[in-house]
Amino acid sequence: MPLDSGAGRASLGDVQRAWLPLVEQSDRIADSITLALLERDAEIYDQVGPDLRGDVRESTRVHIRRGLEVLTGKRPAGSSAAAEVWRETGRRRARQGVPLELVLNAYTVGARMLWEALVGHSRRGTEDRVAESVLLLAAQIVWSNLDVQNAVLIGSYRRESLRLTRADLQRQQSVLDGLIEGRGADPEHAAEVREVLGIDPDAAVACLVALPEDGVDGGLSQCEDRLERVGWTVRWHVRGGTYFGLVAVGAVTGKVGSVTPELDEEQLVQVVGTQVQARVGVCVAQEGVSGFAAAYQLATRAAETMPRGRRGAVAVSQRLPEVLLAGSPQVVPLLLRETLGRLLTQPEPQARTLLDTLAALLRHDGSPTHAAEELYCHRNTVIYRLKQIEELTGRSLADPRDKLLLELAVLAHGR
Repeated sequence: MPLDSGAGRASLGDVQRAWLPLVEQSDRIADSITLALLERDAEIYDQVGPDLRGDVRESTRVHIRRGLEVLTGKRPAGSSAAAEVWRETGRRRARQGVPLELVLNAYTVGARMLWEALVGHSRRGTEDRVAESVLLLAAQIVWSNLDVQNAVLIGSYRRESLRLTRADLQRQQSVLDGLIEGRGADPEHAAEVREVLGIDPDAAVACLVALPEDGVDGGLSQCEDRLERVGWTVRWHVRGGTYFGLVAVGAVTGKVGSVTPELDEEQLVQVVGTQVQARVGVCVAQEGVSGFAAAYQLATRAAETMPRGRRGAVAVSQRLPEVLLAGSPQVVPLLLRETLGRLLTQPEPQARTLLDTLAALLRHDGSPTHAAEELYCHRNTVIYRLKQIEELTGRSLADPRDKLLLELAVLAHGR
């Protein structure tokens, strides 16, 4: 591999012989590289953990030794042993959580300082002085090798990162599955919640249950963004075609001095409801993850009380009667039969008019005057219809128990 630099021709053999004196200095060169890396990015290395510093020192020594073996011709440039060092470094740094950019920067700094060590050694005496053409070819080989190293390391790093991401996601989903199966009260599972999700098991959490239609995610990603801006985190999972999310108080990402609100069903409805294109039920478990299974059941029922095709979020606390009915499906036919049975057998136009009138009367606490204003008809008309309703149902709005049964029946019929 000759190179004409204008001052003689350099060959690969010349370059390999130039590197030989540095073999005995490999550990010293590696330690200089390590010191430069740790000083330059001290904060990042400290964040990853104290063990990383020692690992970087030992890893750099191995890399410089392998690199000099290749540069001196003792090991082929494409040897599997050298490539395995780069691959293992990529895998290990991915597992340690070191940013890929930092790893690539370390390789670049190492290559530069290794070549500078050759230049410095050459200039210290006439006996070991290296021709400029040899130094130039040495630089080209070092940077060419760096490209190969980076390509191997990047591929290994990304594959390991993807594997870790999949493993983390599977573990997170397993933890969430355990919560809706009622394992939140298990101390071991609660400890796993803390480790995997970073959530204090005793802190209040909330459950969002979304019932998207037409096979879409219902705008849940936008919902997640809005929650994060407020200071809440959500972790989504899909189980049996139902999307559910665990919401917890997270880090504040808003303006300085802003306060993350405590979990509150009405506030969650306001934040979530404007974005979702699905029926969403919301329930807060104040007792923490031990109550998440119950919150999941209640949020599911709240979502199911919304008519199909409707979009938005509702809190369990806002739809308790509907949730009670949804939780006792066998009661609904009996309730309708014992209250609205005869009314519903009337001709459809008459039955609809009487149902609308009953609903208006219930909304206005039995007042014919206010019901008439809502229905745009005469008060006497409402009174006449009320008599028909009471005759057909056998119930009186003046009786609190009858009134409650009629309210529940109207809700059940409208589901």
